Amino acid sequence: MILNISKVLDQIVKEKGLKLEDLIGAIEAAMLSAAKKVYGDFPNLEAQYNPELDEVEIFQFKVVADEIEDPNSQIILEEARKELDPTCQIGDELGFKLDSSKLGRIAAQSAKQVIIQKVKEAERDAVYDEYIGRKFEVITGFVHRFERRDIIVALGKAEAILREKEQIPGEMFRRGDRIQSYILDVTKSMRSPQVELSRTHPRFLVKLFEIEVPEIAEGMVEIVAVAREAGVRSKVAVRSHDTGIDPVGTCVGVKGARVQNVIQELRGERLDIVPWSEDPVRFVCNALSPARVSKVIVDNTKRGMEVVVPDDQLSLAIGRKGQNVRLVAKLTGWRIDVSSEGKEKVVSSIDLNPLSAIEGLDHVLAEKLYDAGYKSIDSLGKAEANTLVGVEGISEDLAKKIIEKAASLANEK
Repeated sequence: MILNISKVLDQIVKEKGLKLEDLIGAIEAAMLSAAKKVYGDFPNLEAQYNPELDEVEIFQFKVVADEIEDPNSQIILEEARKELDPTCQIGDELGFKLDSSKLGRIAAQSAKQVIIQKVKEAERDAVYDEYIGRKFEVITGFVHRFERRDIIVALGKAEAILREKEQIPGEMFRRGDRIQSYILDVTKSMRSPQVELSRTHPRFLVKLFEIEVPEIAEGMVEIVAVAREAGVRSKVAVRSHDTGIDPVGTCVGVKGARVQNVIQELRGERLDIVPWSEDPVRFVCNALSPARVSKVIVDNTKRGMEVVVPDDQLSLAIGRKGQNVRLVAKLTGWRIDVSSEGKEKVVSSIDLNPLSAIEGLDHVLAEKLYDAGYKSIDSLGKAEANTLVGVEGISEDLAKKIIEKAASLANEK
């Protein structure tokens, strides 16, 4: 038998932060398991913790009958009235308290193992309940250890994982370093709750601005859209719900203090903060800044725009390796074709995604795969089908076909 149950319960509640009722349920389940080993695996056995006696009592419930067919589940009326309840009737269910001292050492050891397991389960549930409510928030932890290229982050009561694909390219951490991340997902597992972190997700950037800019947290300034290539460059579209507030200037801060704090956390990632507009043409022009736009031709049927810029502005509008125009397309949701006034060159935002070369892969899925971390045809060809299924709009069969085509195209090169 377990002695001083109340003291054990108080100690575990204080040390583990678990709920008292969960622990009592675990101990009752443990003692019931031990009792069934001694008395038999009967469904009419129950264990109940008695706080006054500070012990777990074992009861066997029997139905009052006039004839006994099963002595393990039935009791004759005369015996029931004599031993338990003088007023009982046929069909009543009565509980007999069993001698817990008969459980013995082996049964007590079995109970101990069940208690340990139940406590672990309760602890896992407590951790899961704590962090599932913080999903999609920014959290601070410390680098605990490394598993290959993944980082295990200590969050206090739990550990989280920052996978390699969710790390900003080029950033380095050492054990014990403080690290801020975005809680991407929280799932249950057999060992412990799995807390998935990200530093590349666009929402991580949004949350950092909410921390630095009170006007965003209070709803006076809104981040309408974000386009991000983690570690290199991002574009953030903002608008104000107060005519007296400049949304761009508010996010930048005095002498750039606010935006610099965000940039520092992102390891020097370049940030373009642009004013959002209901007019898609003006919005695209704002997003292309500092490049000057001469003319815009809109194709509403294909949701595309041909943007004409001065010859000396073409490279600025396109950006290094087409990054600027690609980010503008993601930010605005429009296909952008950039050309110079002299028509020296025409560049499409869609064609700038290397995955668009894969036959049968439309530009929407190509963008989603690119955002998911597949920056080249070679990396896509080496992917596993189950990882692609996690991308919205891709089934297992389609994932296999895409990988097959990407691998074939990579081999041709």
